[in-house]
Amino acid sequence: MAPSRLALAVSAALALGVAATDARAQQSKARIEGVADEELLEAIQRAVGEAKTPATTRFEARRRARAAADDAIAALRTQGYYGYEVEPDVVDPDDDEGGAPPRAVIKVTPGPRFRFAGAGVAWVGEEPSPEVVISADQAMAIRRGAPGRAADVLAAEGRIVAAIQKRGYADAGPAPREVIVDHADHTVRPTFRIEAGELVHMDGLTLREIGRTNADWLRGLAPWEEGDVYDPEDIAELERRLLDTGAYDSVAVSLQPKTAADAQGRRPVLVTVTDRARRTLEISAGYSTSEGAGFDLRRTRYNRFGRADTTTYTLRLAELEQRFEGKLALPHWRRPQQTLTMLAGVYNERTDAYDAAGVMANADVTRRFGRTTALTAASTYVTAGISLDASRSAEKRRVNNVTVRDQERSIFTVAVLGAAALDRSNDPLNPTKGWRVEARGEPTATLGDVQALYLKAQAQGTMYFSLDEEAKTVLAGRLKFGTIGGAVVDEVAAPRRFYAGGGGSVRGYGWQAVGPRLSDNTPQGGLSLLETSFEVRRQITERWGAVAFVDAGAVGTDSFPTGDDYSVGAGVGVRYNLGFGPIRADIAMPLNKRKGDADFQIYISIGQAF
Repeated sequence: MAPSRLALAVSAALALGVAATDARAQQSKARIEGVADEELLEAIQRAVGEAKTPATTRFEARRRARAAADDAIAALRTQGYYGYEVEPDVVDPDDDEGGAPPRAVIKVTPGPRFRFAGAGVAWVGEEPSPEVVISADQAMAIRRGAPGRAADVLAAEGRIVAAIQKRGYADAGPAPREVIVDHADHTVRPTFRIEAGELVHMDGLTLREIGRTNADWLRGLAPWEEGDVYDPEDIAELERRLLDTGAYDSVAVSLQPKTAADAQGRRPVLVTVTDRARRTLEISAGYSTSEGAGFDLRRTRYNRFGRADTTTYTLRLAELEQRFEGKLALPHWRRPQQTLTMLAGVYNERTDAYDAAGVMANADVTRRFGRTTALTAASTYVTAGISLDASRSAEKRRVNNVTVRDQERSIFTVAVLGAAALDRSNDPLNPTKGWRVEARGEPTATLGDVQALYLKAQAQGTMYFSLDEEAKTVLAGRLKFGTIGGAVVDEVAAPRRFYAGGGGSVRGYGWQAVGPRLSDNTPQGGLSLLETSFEVRRQITERWGAVAFVDAGAVGTDSFPTGDDYSVGAGVGVRYNLGFGPIRADIAMPLNKRKGDADFQIYISIGQAF
């Protein structure tokens, strides 16, 4: 670029920047003068706010200046400045400003910042137990010498009340507090006047508008016994247990007032639930160059048996797989936070490695430990179950340097499942921080044309780390390992071996393309698996994001993959946030390409890769 053009471009950019800055300044309700502290100035500016249009008359400008002065005083007190002077004013434009409108101005002298010189609690009415008094003092947490912010006074009062309520005083509340602001020594001394009320004991549930839900089942979800001391977390826990089922549009749980107490003084808890639509129909689709297109139709019915149950019928039609399944989930089965899931279905699979068709059924019980948490995935699960599978399958083999389809084998498989999962991430579909760990073991026996007894074990861990407070940039990593012990490859039915490659595994490679292959690239599967992934996720706009990633994996014919088994792929992708989770589209290339591997693979699905 020529020097003159460069200078012109820089000048134009500076002019636009100055114009934009001036436009933003004119949008402020009032110009603020006399504040040197940037943090305080920003707080006052937020309190004053902006105006859509400039004032057109002196009367309007003065009205805005007075309103801005009131807002500035509130901001000063919030930040601990009580010896302030705030003067609203109107500034007329200069003659050379071409008839610009008058401007509202506030002249601020903040004065010294006041500090806390102590705080206390004064009880209104009967004082609660000594333990509660100590808890209230500890919850106050006002440090001597800290800035005397009005917001900190309000927050301390809220903590005190919450601490008292937590210990059974449900009606605890604040009376008008006393705050001494001493202008002589620039100190603040708050005294919180608290009325604790009586210790409250809880009764059972009062059910109102519970729709199709069985009343006895609902009563069994209460995390307290009749006569227990009130705990607000128990109320919240019951509400979360009901919401976690997914069967309700809304749930409300609240302690009844004193007037509803029984002869022993116990107060019932009112529960109201609103059923979600009885039936839903969902349609989804996905595509990858390795697996082709897939179509899913899911019909769900809620609360058929009156216990927040979910019945789901799923039809999957894809190039490699066709499947129809029915599943029944019974949340809080026999005890709270325990789910019984039963599933049965038929399937037909036609992959490069094998062909299989059969029927299957399984049942498992998942126990969730600890308090549930709203809007997060922080959970600990333990699962035990059993599965049955009857199939006819055939795999490809190499005979006299020729790949042939082996004869079909009838196999009946019985497997027992034991699994555990710890989820400390902040979102099930789009995590930005935290971690997840899961492990599962399946003692398995096969009968029929293949008879074997072996243990299939897998473990996986993922971690998410945000580089900034807004989680605009997130680092994500995954490590997975699996092994089959007690059998050789030929004794393990092809569908139950380990495979790698594809959108949820090692991107850049085809479905099942990582690991041992025949000379015509037919996957064989193996007895061991190792996968790892690393992603850099960047949110660009509210809806759009981008990803760069590297995946690596190996499948071995022994208990652990060897160095020759590893394959590495790398690529980039885009994400579009739907609100509940992202749609992802990735393109990846194999970095150690073998004969038969495509130059790249494309994957489209819902949710992050891991």
